[in-house]
Amino acid sequence: MKSILLIGQSNMAGRGFLEDVTPIYNEHIHMLRNGRWQMMAEPINVDRHISGVGPAASFAQAWTEDHPGEAIGVIPCAEGGSSIDEWAIDGLLTRHAISEAKFAMETSEIVGILWHQGESDSYGGRYKTYEDKLLLLFKHLRKELNAPDIPIMIGELGHYLGESGFGKSAVEYKQINQVLSRVAHTEKNCYFVTSKGLKANPDGIHIDAVSQRKFGLRYYEAFSKETHVLDRLEIEEEWIENLTKRELTKNEQIFVQSTKFALGQLSFEDFSLNISTINENK
Repeated sequence: MKSILLIGQSNMAGRGFLEDVTPIYNEHIHMLRNGRWQMMAEPINVDRHISGVGPAASFAQAWTEDHPGEAIGVIPCAEGGSSIDEWAIDGLLTRHAISEAKFAMETSEIVGILWHQGESDSYGGRYKTYEDKLLLLFKHLRKELNAPDIPIMIGELGHYLGESGFGKSAVEYKQINQVLSRVAHTEKNCYFVTSKGLKANPDGIHIDAVSQRKFGLRYYEAFSKETHVLDRLEIEEEWIENLTKRELTKNEQIFVQSTKFALGQLSFEDFSLNISTINENK
């Protein structure tokens, strides 16, 4: 199985509202929990009780569409509110990400890293030292994972920052974006992913759910084609629409019913009836 490491802060973890998009259920997508793989369900990166939709689900869904019958795993290690200093090579977040990645490597091959971070460093001139710290982190990750050529996809900060809500304090996001772009364009196997046209939640800092679906597609475009993604993708709207029409497999339908029952949304009688109907129809 292939796997992808998710690192950065809250927009990688995901804060898009779950009810705003069609859920992605796919028996070929797994997420790492407690050192073991389980079928993916959002929120994937539960760094907070308010976790929601991030870019990983649509990235993984797009991957499975290009690799029918194969499996991919996502390794959630992003931490909301974290600064680049908290991603120092001897920091807890970096050590945790490496530990989780090594668990994943026992049963999978890590083929990429998704990075989105910088909102917490978009003020007070922190951009001046950001580049050196980011380069040191990437070098360290590649060394520790024994993956010197692993591609790293670098997401651009939202263009809506600095305007409202919690995002109002991120007044130097443009400078951070310049650093992110420079690193992506100068470092080997690093690719820049634009946030052009993405929208925010009402809080003014977190990417909304629909935009996260688009962002994940852009991350996958950069990964799959080994190129920078500097503009919107023409397929974004159509892809999201087609996702609502995707027919779930038997295993995926059972997973959904089991989830609803566990959350108290179905009685045992209704759950049993639904499972019987699924088994009969499949």
